This record gives sequence, structure tokens and C-alpha cells, in this order.
Amino acid sequence: RTVHARTGLVVARDGGAWGRLFPIFRAGVGGRLGNGRQYWSYLSLRDEVAALRHIIDTPALSGPVNLTAPEPVTNRQVTEAMGRVLRRPAVLPVPAVALRVALGEFAEDVLGSQRVRPARLLESGFVFRDPSIEQAIRAAL
Repeated sequence: RTVHARTGLVVARDGGAWGRLFPIFRAGVGGRLGNGRQYWSYLSLRDEVAALRHIIDTPALSGPVNLTAPEPVTNRQVTEAMGRVLRRPAVLPVPAVALRVALGEFAEDVLGSQRVRPARLLESGFVFRDPSIEQAIRAAL
């Protein structure tokens, strides 16, 4: 059997776009990225690992399986959650041009919009430990 795990933005302290975003928000200079309306289909690192194990242990799953949290959020919602969790202001918008300079290839991941839901993963009985963006951020910290 073959499974194509299609992973969203993994919320992790180190590496990837999140690894570069956390220090900015911790410094109190974070804010919405681009126009803030783009959807982010994310999932915590521990849910990513658990979902991959679930796929391995669930013979009925094959083909494409989305590995994202149950409800995608907009970048504006992510920004607000980062501010709340880190107890820092998150009001400075970052233009798309500045993101491309700061994040390089990862800029397209944070500026792009993907509203993906994990229907097959949920139907197979997977239970998320960090279903909300705040829970995913807290798990990464």
C-alpha cells in the first residue's frame, strides 16, 4: 500500500518558517504577514509524528492523506495567537517583499494560501492532541 502524506506547515520551535518566525514574535516585532488573509493549514510537530504513526498502523488508509489540523486559520489569526501565547505585541505588519528577503524560499509557504482539511485522517479515527493554533504554538514552545 502507498500513502501520500500531504503535510501542512509544521509548527516547530526549530527549522522551517516557524523556526524563523518565533524569534521575531518573541522580540515583540511580529505581525501579520502580507495581507494576513491567506489560510495556513498547520499542525503541531507532535501531531505530525502521531499522524504518520497512525497512517502506518492503519492498513485501510492509502493514497493521499492530508496531515493538517482540523481547522485551517488565517495568518491574521496566527498572528493574534502568537501574540497571546508569547504575551508580546503582534501589531507590526510585514510586507511581502520584506518576507521574501528575510525568509527566502520559505516566504512562499507563509504568503501562499492553502485551506486544507484532514478529512480522511479524521475519518480513520485519528485524534489530534493540538487541534487549535494556540495549542500547536504552546506545544512547540
